[in-house]
Amino acid sequence: MNYLIVGLGNIGKEYEDTRHNIGFMVVDEVANQVGSSWSLLKLAYYSEFKQRGRNVYMIKPTTFMNLSGKAVNYWMQQLKVPIENVLVVVDDLAIPFGSLRIKPKGSAAGHNGLRSIEATCGGQNYPRLRFGIGDNYPKGRQVDYVLGPFDKDEQKELPALVDHAVKMIQSFINIGIELTMTNLNTK
Repeated sequence: MNYLIVGLGNIGKEYEDTRHNIGFMVVDEVANQVGSSWSLLKLAYYSEFKQRGRNVYMIKPTTFMNLSGKAVNYWMQQLKVPIENVLVVVDDLAIPFGSLRIKPKGSAAGHNGLRSIEATCGGQNYPRLRFGIGDNYPKGRQVDYVLGPFDKDEQKELPALVDHAVKMIQSFINIGIELTMTNLNTK
């Protein structure tokens, strides 16, 4: 069985530790824990490993957030991964910081990366791991908030949250989305 784990984010130093790049941070930690490295290939940084006999492929699209679907669709086709085995790790303003929720499908909810994936991969029926970043910003400052760094208090909690997200990804691969939702979704 083949799985594709997609960490959403933007390439470039200026975006490295921003809320919008939590998808990159999570898949970087997966790679770190399993000892795999990244290669720059077509439309994405790419990494792979085996987990319990399953082929796990990971990408960090280099298309920037708004065109993420182009990379996801390309790698799904190349690697012959069915849409239900694609897991997209994404920041989410609609849920509080510290909340992690995996779900089998859903709307883009205004997220341009998810909107791009919907448009190029045929709809909303793909799993996603929503990493809550909260919505603690003044009216009209959403872009500055998502493209800004986590605050000091959030930075203290981030390693444990990223580690929990990694456990959720491993569980998704090992036992599927339903049991992972039941066992590991938070708040």
